[in-house]
Amino acid sequence: MPPKPATLPDRLAPGLDIVSIGINPSLYSVEKGYNFARPGNRFWPTLNAAGIVTVELTPGKAAMDVLFREYRIGFTDIVRRATARADELTEDDYRLGARALKRKLLKHAPLIAWFQGVSAFQKYLEHAEGVKRKIQPGLQPETVGATRIFVTPNPSGANPAANPKALLPWYVELRRLRDRLSAKKTC
Repeated sequence: MPPKPATLPDRLAPGLDIVSIGINPSLYSVEKGYNFARPGNRFWPTLNAAGIVTVELTPGKAAMDVLFREYRIGFTDIVRRATARADELTEDDYRLGARALKRKLLKHAPLIAWFQGVSAFQKYLEHAEGVKRKIQPGLQPETVGATRIFVTPNPSGANPAANPKALLPWYVELRRLRDRLSAKKTC
């Protein structure tokens, strides 16, 4: 029997419209083989409701493939190591992971780096850019090369503030930003 993977694979390529960035993969997502796998996660219903995709996607590996191939949405994490909870990560995990993430974003140059959670972007900003500041969801003033940065609340079921109604306006704003930047890219 082959060993189970210790993490989820990056889904990255040059020229993606969006790269979704989590803190780190959950053990449950690694076991299932795709991001945002836990049934209580609000990512999938909010993604579908926001019009980021034109067909409703059912959570799973096939949906991840559709997002990557048809919608040009990639996935990665700040820290590659899977854990049951993000509080199991160390500052060294974040320091090494944030620097590696910056190299990936510079190499692949997506239009938008989409951080899934304020704390995810705070850890990136602190460890990759040496900046500490208060973060609010939405478009950020920083860029990574030409890549714009957009932050939404963490869609995890463990985040009670991130119900689909609260997430939806941020996902709609992300879609509008993608549409504007994609239109400029094709001009």
